[in-house]
Amino acid sequence: MDAMLPFVGSSKKVLLLGAGFVTRPTAVELDKAGIKVTVACRTLESAKKLCEGLPQSNAISLDVSDNAALEREIGKVGLVISLIPYTFHAQVIKAAINQKKHVVTTSYVSDAMMALDQEAKDAGITVFNEIGLDPGLDHLYAVKTITEVHKAGGKITSFLSYCGGLPAPENSDNPLGYKFSWSPRGVLLAARNTAQYYKDGKKETTPGDKLMSTAKPYQIYPGYAFEAYPNRDSTPFRERYNIPEAQTLIRGTLRYQGNPAFVQTLRDLGLLSEDKHDFMQNPDATWKYSFAKIVGSSSSNDTDLVWAVSSKTKFADNDEKERILAGLRWVGLFSEDKIGSGGNPLDCLCGSLEKKMQYEKGERDFVMLQHKFGIEWADGRHETRTSTLCEYGEPEGSGGYSAMAKLVGVPCAVAVQMVLSGEIEDKGILAPVTPELAEPIRVKLQKDYGIELIEKTLA
Repeated sequence: MDAMLPFVGSSKKVLLLGAGFVTRPTAVELDKAGIKVTVACRTLESAKKLCEGLPQSNAISLDVSDNAALEREIGKVGLVISLIPYTFHAQVIKAAINQKKHVVTTSYVSDAMMALDQEAKDAGITVFNEIGLDPGLDHLYAVKTITEVHKAGGKITSFLSYCGGLPAPENSDNPLGYKFSWSPRGVLLAARNTAQYYKDGKKETTPGDKLMSTAKPYQIYPGYAFEAYPNRDSTPFRERYNIPEAQTLIRGTLRYQGNPAFVQTLRDLGLLSEDKHDFMQNPDATWKYSFAKIVGSSSSNDTDLVWAVSSKTKFADNDEKERILAGLRWVGLFSEDKIGSGGNPLDCLCGSLEKKMQYEKGERDFVMLQHKFGIEWADGRHETRTSTLCEYGEPEGSGGYSAMAKLVGVPCAVAVQMVLSGEIEDKGILAPVTPELAEPIRVKLQKDYGIELIEKTLA
């Protein structure tokens, strides 16, 4: 009972750190539930914008690197939601431990966060993480099927899970088949990550410099042309999901056909490098001039640039070569466009992509998530089951949620309410990877919000 004492008078108040594009659904759902939300952002204007039309919300300016100010604000509420970059979460959790206040994040539990587990337990607080889309909804439905199969005496021999946040097919009208709701930097950096996974009983590693070249066509529904590639380290999920029997276990990313080859080319050409170059320090330098230097071309004329590009990367065939070269021209790399103030290839490229690849008014985003379970029953029978989420966002400019914002922000809001109400009462650093933690949230999202994965048995 002692652990609940700090929440007297403050249990209906939360501090929301961040004002990024997924935060609005979280704030709206908490406001509807009668929970007072203090939105804290470094820039007061961003926080005020998020609070518009929410009578239970107020905005403040807060620099989270100021520990004293952070603790002071956390001390006024029952729970803090950290929707700022994951590198700040450990700092936020430490402040919450000192104030004996709960925490919710949508991010993966990092080593720095897990190191605070015992301190969080000692403080009597719940630190609930990984409750967005991916991670989040993916956990809830992986745990559901795995638990059902194990209870019925079966084994999970393979587990494939792929997720993509994409533009709706009719809005995927550029060479990357992709659009950005926020900075492209994170998406492009993720394309450099080494991937680890289990395949046919063996641990496999795909180095980051070759990641996109390993993408393969992946069929979910015949109407979508997806390619899939593995994402970071899937190997801990044998233990996290309690499926030591799984011979194949891959968690990965979905993109539209042609995107991985294009991004692999950007990498091969050195455009994803963060290395500073003298010739890129002048924001008025042209892309044509800078691109020639990056790829080691003898000049910036078209023929020499094409030759330099062809010598640095491999194309599957001539059609792909022409498609990718046309894409590089579309990005502006062969043009007199200015490179801007990035100072290195990656940041200058991000600046150009951000201008060209925003969602226009009336356009929609789209999320596809699918688990595919290979099951072996005690009598030797084999079966394949899928759990699939296919969600379109509201049109840009309509005032509604994007699919990504809804599927990250609403699960987060539900977790916040369940921690505050005591429905989630475990203490320490948590994630919904056990039936006890996953199932109550899954049921609430399905019943109250209609957010669910559709389950089918294929064979």
